[in-house]
Amino acid sequence: MREILGKRRRLLSKRSDGRPELISAALTFATEWQWPVLPGVAADPQGRSRCGCPDAECTVPGAHPFDPGLLAATTDARMVRWWWSNRPAAPVILATGGTAPCAVSMPALAASHALTALDRMGMRLGPVVASPSRWAVLVKPYTLEQLGELLYAKDFVPGSLRFHGEGGYVALPPSETGEGEIRWERAPLPGSASPWVPDVEAVVDAAVEALTRTGVSAPEL
Repeated sequence: MREILGKRRRLLSKRSDGRPELISAALTFATEWQWPVLPGVAADPQGRSRCGCPDAECTVPGAHPFDPGLLAATTDARMVRWWWSNRPAAPVILATGGTAPCAVSMPALAASHALTALDRMGMRLGPVVASPSRWAVLVKPYTLEQLGELLYAKDFVPGSLRFHGEGGYVALPPSETGEGEIRWERAPLPGSASPWVPDVEAVVDAAVEALTRTGVSAPEL
């Protein structure tokens, strides 16, 4: 669904002024995990809360594709190296859906409650991406039809819950966006294979419960 609204760990979290960790992370995502990525537009250097794109009202400053567009996302190492050699500070954007993970995102406070609920249920979780205001739980790819059936069965779905499926995107760590740092709330475990992610159904159940309980139901920018 489109946007509504030791060594490995070091590669994904190390910070430095030259941001060489961004190209290392992008290469790990693309070549080892086979997640299609592309560079984000980045924040406006004249004001971090503003986006570098032409849209003065951009709601996700620095955290979205612009040039190239989302369809250019790739797992090709040569393209990834070229992009980040020319734009070393560009955020790393995951094109969700297809064979790549999808995501369910929600406000940070409600997300922490949802993760606690899933832990209490004994449910295994994969990576969770956190920005200052929202967290995204990565899940297995789903179709629009599957998601529609899942949501139709719910009496109420909070408007602050967002789905990132086919045609969507999520900024990945260790990116810097106009909102701030993108980090792992639950980091992928080291290993050569693509990280395991859960099915969307259990995540949506816990997310709806957490958002309803915390009263976070209105759409947020």
